[in-house]
Amino acid sequence: MTSVDLSMNTRTAAARRTVLISGASIAGPALAYWLRRSGHTVTVVEKAGALRGGGYPIDIRGTATEVVRRMGIWPRLRDAHIDLRRFTFLDADGSTVASVDGRAAAGATAGAERQDLEVRRGDLAEVLHALVRDDVEFLFRDSIDTLDQSGHGVDVTFRSGRQRTFDLVVGADGMHSATRNSLFGPEERFHRHLGQCFAVFTMPNAFGLSRELMMWNTPGRAAALYATGGDELHAFLTFHRPRPPLAARRDPDAGRALVAAVFADAGWEVPAMVEALRGADDLFFDTAGQIRMPHWSSGRVVLVGDAAYAPSFLTGQGSSLALVGAYVLAHSLAAHRDPAAALTAYEHGVREFVTLNQALVDNGGATLFPTTAEALERRNTMLRGLDAMPSATTRPAHSALTLPEFAPAP
Repeated sequence: MTSVDLSMNTRTAAARRTVLISGASIAGPALAYWLRRSGHTVTVVEKAGALRGGGYPIDIRGTATEVVRRMGIWPRLRDAHIDLRRFTFLDADGSTVASVDGRAAAGATAGAERQDLEVRRGDLAEVLHALVRDDVEFLFRDSIDTLDQSGHGVDVTFRSGRQRTFDLVVGADGMHSATRNSLFGPEERFHRHLGQCFAVFTMPNAFGLSRELMMWNTPGRAAALYATGGDELHAFLTFHRPRPPLAARRDPDAGRALVAAVFADAGWEVPAMVEALRGADDLFFDTAGQIRMPHWSSGRVVLVGDAAYAPSFLTGQGSSLALVGAYVLAHSLAAHRDPAAALTAYEHGVREFVTLNQALVDNGGATLFPTTAEALERRNTMLRGLDAMPSATTRPAHSALTLPEFAPAP
């Protein structure tokens, strides 16, 4: 596969712009870092009252590892790496189907330098925030209410009532982006449902697990316990639904009830997981889906990360796309005085990379969550015949973009 090559040496061509970023998770702070490097004045608005810690583990792979190396945060993230040691797949009665080494599953070889990372989402968010907190204005407990584009900027009214004008506004506010909704219309226009619903929450580690993943499957249902170290487990309950249950997604109590009903007769440790789900204060329930848009910008407003091109957790590439997209967007803004030309360059530069990575979803869904007895048996037969999971090198989409070089910081 031919990589998309954007390499070029560029001087900072953009005038110093004022940029508002909506969202302080991954894409937002990463973009803020690179914008500050090229001299922009950056404000980040976040509806939460503070930086969001915790969260399930996320991957940093391929091209995204080069982004974090260039940011200088690779050593800190390497120290935070979870180092998952074993994947165990279980049958309906809880018996072991296959157990594989975690390093081999990630494509690592003995003695080799680690080529990708898995860290807690909150750890990555904290590292990114620490990079920019002294140079970027953060507005917590607030959000964008209205956007009004004029010839010279974007007039923003916030939920708090404050009003300001920015040269550019960026929506980095996740898959269910309010920025995208206000600019391009309802999410349903761009959402591709992938047939799965999932609940994620934490529960006490009463099972004695350490740095390992255990996954139980029956046709159309899966339960997983993910031990990252310590006294807490990340619990996942996933099930097949041809159509997204929108009411359950919007109402936490309805989501709990639906998950409990789906897994009511399940074996293994699932009853304990369902009981923990009922009282979890960090439950996240959603559908597995992608955002696919023909364009990611309109005028002086642009989307990045999951707001523009969520690939779904089935690809393992959500955070990596956010990091790479933020880098390419910031580079394009640094290289072009004209905002329209910059946003066109951003879309041209990262579109193929996004498409390749979103296409990974088909393998991910079929391997982890078979929906029929026949598909599950095929998956289990494949696992029994493996000494290790397929190496990440079989998925070139992770690394199919050559990053452009930033000009030296002014």
